[in-house]
Amino acid sequence: MHVVAVLALDGVSAFDLSIPCQVFALATLPDGSPAYEVRVCADRSVTATAGPSEPFQLSSSYTLDDALGADTVVVPGLPAERVPDQRAVQVLRGAAARGARIASICTGAFILAHAGLLAGRRATTHWRFADALAERYPDTHVDPAVLYVDDGQVLTSAGIAAGLDLCLHMVGADHGAAVAAHAARMLVMAPQRAGGQAQFIEYRTPECDSSDLGPTLQWMRDELSKPLGLADIAAHAMMSRRSLARHFRAQTGTTPLRWLLAQRVQRARELLETTALPLPRVAQACGFGSLESLRHHFARQVGTTPSAYRAAFRAADRG
Repeated sequence: MHVVAVLALDGVSAFDLSIPCQVFALATLPDGSPAYEVRVCADRSVTATAGPSEPFQLSSSYTLDDALGADTVVVPGLPAERVPDQRAVQVLRGAAARGARIASICTGAFILAHAGLLAGRRATTHWRFADALAERYPDTHVDPAVLYVDDGQVLTSAGIAAGLDLCLHMVGADHGAAVAAHAARMLVMAPQRAGGQAQFIEYRTPECDSSDLGPTLQWMRDELSKPLGLADIAAHAMMSRRSLARHFRAQTGTTPLRWLLAQRVQRARELLETTALPLPRVAQACGFGSLESLRHHFARQVGTTPSAYRAAFRAADRG
């Protein structure tokens, strides 16, 4: 089973720590079996923080050494100014050297950078600390605007809720979009946002804007097979196109058509994983209009063709 080690270092954010534990523990394979074994690794009793409340102590039966054999190692956030102990740095370097996937949540990126794992890589962290990360580690290409960055072996996420998106992204990369979508449903969460989505979203306040696009977003997901345009979406939301664009960006961080396209690709992935529908039927069910359009957008977002994706997913499933 794929082992996920979550490092509990002194000063760890309790919320950040809980995110990978919850997401990976809730991910189940189609036969109902767990997709991951999750280990919280700490060498001793450590202090955890939870916002302004008093810090508390936590301990685990797994030590940092147990992370050395993990398939994935996740580093939750610590205070950005805190220097990790050398043992944690050695564990991260050792796990990376043997090919483990390394990921950070929020300010955990500072730990990866301190260990030299972000040198020459693109990375992100919470927007409040992005400048500090770039200044302290100038060999890291810090992108302060995105939710998460998948740079191959090393992945980083922005603050707090973006850690959910990153962990669901990893579940999808390991076991497919359907397994990730099921985990999201168990978390009572919408399907994960794309990594390139804007990190900072200016949410509306009831005093200046009482609109809520939630019902329209659900309607768009339910009507993916239809050729929806801006006029259709605006009519459902009972807004002008200009108002729709403004509210949509405020609430989702992207445009209506980009959001719709991401949902179509997500649905295509699920159908390719869970059905034997011919590709033209998949294209039709997802609203692409033609097989050529499906291939074009699927390749741009997923990096491969629908046929290759289906074949690779089935080969991995058999394995």
